[in-house]
Amino acid sequence: MNGERFVIGADFGTDSVRSIIVNAANGEEVAASVFYYPRWKKGLYCNPAENQFRQHPSDYIEGLEYTIRDCIQKAGNDIASNIKGISVDTTGSSPVAVDQTGTPLALLPGFENNPNAMFVLWKDHTSVKEAAELNHHATKFAINYLQFVGGIYSSEWFWAKLLHVLREDEDVRRHCYSWVEHCDWIPYLLTGGNDIQQMKRGVCSAGHKSLWAEEFGGLPLDEFFSSWDNLLKGFTQKLFTETFTSAQPAGKLSGEWAQRLGLSTDVVIGIGAFDCHMGAVGGQIEPYHLSKVMGTSTCDMLVAPMSEVKGKLVKGICGQVPGSIIPGMMGMEAGQSAFGDAYAWFKNLLAWPLENILMQTTVVDRSTAEKIKTEITDKIITELSKQANNIPLHEDDELAVDWLNGRRTPDANQLLKAAFTGLSLASDAPRVFRSLVEATCFGAKKIADRFREEGIAVKGLIGLGGVAKKSPFIMQMMADVMNMPIRIHKSEQACALGAAMFAATAAGIYPKVEDAMNAMGQGFEITYTPDPLKINIYEKRYRKYTELGAFIEQQSIL
Repeated sequence: MNGERFVIGADFGTDSVRSIIVNAANGEEVAASVFYYPRWKKGLYCNPAENQFRQHPSDYIEGLEYTIRDCIQKAGNDIASNIKGISVDTTGSSPVAVDQTGTPLALLPGFENNPNAMFVLWKDHTSVKEAAELNHHATKFAINYLQFVGGIYSSEWFWAKLLHVLREDEDVRRHCYSWVEHCDWIPYLLTGGNDIQQMKRGVCSAGHKSLWAEEFGGLPLDEFFSSWDNLLKGFTQKLFTETFTSAQPAGKLSGEWAQRLGLSTDVVIGIGAFDCHMGAVGGQIEPYHLSKVMGTSTCDMLVAPMSEVKGKLVKGICGQVPGSIIPGMMGMEAGQSAFGDAYAWFKNLLAWPLENILMQTTVVDRSTAEKIKTEITDKIITELSKQANNIPLHEDDELAVDWLNGRRTPDANQLLKAAFTGLSLASDAPRVFRSLVEATCFGAKKIADRFREEGIAVKGLIGLGGVAKKSPFIMQMMADVMNMPIRIHKSEQACALGAAMFAATAAGIYPKVEDAMNAMGQGFEITYTPDPLKINIYEKRYRKYTELGAFIEQQSIL
């Protein structure tokens, strides 16, 4: 192989895990594989009506083994023998209850089908009550423990989910020794960890979701949690005090996993992080550029030199943590709770007759009906985008607010609901879809505006992920609404590529992740620039969106 070295990046998304083998010298993707979670695909352990979304650890284990073995088979043994590192990213906050060995309870006898013993997915909002309690409780303390997470704690995060599970399930409460993020558990699994106290936790998950901060000397004091609810008494002692950046190694591949994957025990396993953070690196983030990872939701990442943002606290975002994206720089996170999910909701709304009426037809056989359903469903968003793109833009068109899964930022509130207004008998599917897309773009503009209001410049936009790659209509509207160009990164797998860059750094191939990013980055494929004829109209409609959102929020309080 002429001394070539390779690394693996594994990206655990909401629906699937994707792994890639990458040439560490130039970022060339040698092999890729995807595994869709079988239990999740069946809708097991989820109850959307109650905002419950849980994932079984077996989905993750099976997917990890399948995709890496598949990549190795595609790449060949010569490349496999030169793999130097593996790093992973996951959704988050997606924590799980574990025993003292670090084993998720769902992998233990008696808990196999208990949703509370499984990973509580990022989009699970069952702990809205606990989050509200924590936000109120935090006001009682002289130290503002929420200052580095935007001043508002979310039901999507670590502590709210932990208390909800402990309150709801006595059996899990008795057996839960600690509480672990998905991105910390996978490296622990790969390195053969068997003592939860020895687990290396990443600063990414710890700082953005668990309230860890150097200024606090680690996690908030036990009194902060035990005075909130006695069920949390002593829990901080079962967690962690030290954290690590993703440029650092978690250890080496264990003998068991080396055998399962067909790799060497010399392979270095990097510290894990959330998908959007590693995705920002894979997408070659630059200081003061919002790196927008656009999938089911969005995560908007921004990095800035520590010296330039020292003392600045941005209200209403998902945290600002030194080293959470690039070591040595401040990492700031924001995002939208529904982006691709909003479009999927509308598609499913329109596809209802296909699922519920077409399947009962006697006009064609079942197989033909299935093919018709699949063909039409697959084309809905594409055709809606074509038709919506041809609709002339007017100030008084249909208007929507995009809070179909609550609001993440600015100012987290998962109780908020979406709204549509200005509907008439002329409001057809393309027009309503257009208003929904516009609302998600307005939601993105709210995030950029909040950064600017808090003294953080936004100098550019970088688009990553499935929506950014597949929908010119949405990306052009994003540029028009934001009145800024948006560059779309070439990589089809920015998150997995970012993980590979961190693997190369943790393995010592590069001294800094910036060096890995420069060597392995794939560059940008297209730039969408604002249409000057639409900017003023969008500004007026954005003000209406803001007013409608304020009205909806007021109604939720009454």
